[in-house]
Order: sequence, then C-alpha cells, then structure tokens
Amino acid sequence: MNSRINPELLQSGSHSQGLDHLSNTHLDALEEETIFILREVAAAFERPTLLFSGGKDSLVMLKCAEKAFGIGRIPYPLLMIDTGHNFPEVTDFRDSRARELQAHLIVRSVEDSMARGSVRLAHPGESRNVHQSVTLLEAIDEFRFDALIGGARRDEEKARAKERIFSHRDCFGQWQPKSQRPELWTLFNTRLQSGEHFRVFPISNWTELDVWQYIEREQIALPSLYYTHQRKVVQRKGLLVSVTELTPPVEGEVIESRQVRFRTVGDITCTCPVDSLAATATEVVIETLASSLSERGATRMDDRTSEASMEKRKKDGYF
Repeated sequence: MNSRINPELLQSGSHSQGLDHLSNTHLDALEEETIFILREVAAAFERPTLLFSGGKDSLVMLKCAEKAFGIGRIPYPLLMIDTGHNFPEVTDFRDSRARELQAHLIVRSVEDSMARGSVRLAHPGESRNVHQSVTLLEAIDEFRFDALIGGARRDEEKARAKERIFSHRDCFGQWQPKSQRPELWTLFNTRLQSGEHFRVFPISNWTELDVWQYIEREQIALPSLYYTHQRKVVQRKGLLVSVTELTPPVEGEVIESRQVRFRTVGDITCTCPVDSLAATATEVVIETLASSLSERGATRMDDRTSEASMEKRKKDGYF
C-alpha cells in the first residue's frame, strides 16, 4: 500500500478521516511485520542483540519490541557501538530510554579498539564512523552474538536495497550480496555454521515517511536534534556542516546561524543537518513528503565519497 500522501491535504485537513484510515492501515501492517520478525529472532537464535543507537529508526524498532514483549521483558540486550564522537543529546537519550524499558544496554567503543591497536586512524581528524565495523566484530566475538537486529531501511541507500531481512554474514562478518538466501512467504532460513551470524532488519520495508508517521502516531519521544533548533553551520560540498570542535570551519568558509534539524544522527564528523522549521513530528511528515533527496544523500558526508562506499563497508562488516 502506498503511504505517500499529498502534503496539501495534510495541511488543509481535507479528507482527514480517509487519510487517517489509509495511513493507519499501512502502519499497522508494517508494525505487525516488524513485531513478527522481532519475535522470530527471539525464537530462532540463542544469543541475539538489538543494535540501539538512540536514533529515530532504532527508537521505532524499540517501540515495536516493547509491544512485542513488554517493558522489562525484551529477551535480548541492546548494543551500541560508540565512536566517541556521537552527539551527547543522543547518547543521553539512549541511556534514558534503556532505563525506561529496563533493558540491558551494552556499549562498546571505537576508542577501546584504538587503544588495543585494532583500529588505526590515518590522521587524528579522520572520521571514526567507518571503523565501527572493527569494534562491532570484536563485540560479536566477545559475546558470541548469532543475530544482530538493526534499523536499516531499504530506501536509505542502494547497497541497503540489496539486503534481505535476514542477512547472512560469514565467519569473517562479511556480507556477500550474491550468497544471500531467498525469503519466500516470510519463511526464513536461519541455519548457521560455526562462527557465522545474521544481521536482521525488521524495518526493511519501512520508508523515512513511514517512520515519521509512526513516530507521530505513537507519540515516540526523540532526541531534540531531530527538530528545528538554531545551530552554527558552514556550507561544504553542498551540505551544511555543524561548527564544532571536531568539525571546525576551514579557510574561506563563512559561519552562519541557521534553523536546522537532523534527519539522521550519527558520528558528528560525517552527519549534517538540513534547513528546517519543523518543530513537531507532524511538521516533519509534511517536510518529508516534499523532500526530493534521500535521507543519507542529504545528510551523510561519508556516503558521498564513493558511489560504492556503503557496499564496500557492508562487505567489511558494517551495519
């Protein structure tokens, strides 16, 4: 079912009852599928974990897990791979939400991998985002996780569109697109050899618009960065870059103070805001309907370095 709704209708209120029914029917189906997959993981694997960054997609997934199992009864721990350069508003919100759900939160840091020597930066200013793969694989080895539940969606990026819902990874943690298993009639082949694991994506069939409509409907609280706020930025390579200690302006760049919000939140060094006056989930829904740029294409500097960068990173063990 198509969840695309004319923003003029939302703003004017015309046919609101019919639109609400359309939207809710679609969201109910997506929610039902996600809950089914979350329960399937709990039944099929011995040591699963749910990747939880504190971002909107993982918060939507966690809301579905709360509905699937109940507060204090989510049957797998939450895992966060922290680059050390995450927005404090997001990590604080992550900790608060985990406490509310009485869920066990595991945090593993890229900085610890750097101290062990398993991660080496080319230079001090290099983004740590891509190096999360190493820390993630170390966490998988430490806890012997056999399934990792992630919040990736197929509409985000071309490489992610190739994913199965149950994405098989070999004993090196690598993703091989041509070796993925068929998923017919919601039947999933979850057999594993020693050392292998699955990445599971319960919201694969959701879009950015679906996520925001669900946030609006369920009144899901989010970190404040997702809504309009004033921030000092510079324009760089067609993107807005926040001015921070980690991302200072370079020579010739002009610092501006603008009303912005983040469509996605990740490592400060590669996550960019967009111009926005949207202060509520409803207003973000309207903005999303009018947007012609993909979420990652409009906000992630690291995804612009190479057309095949995400696919290569995924083959190396990235989320």
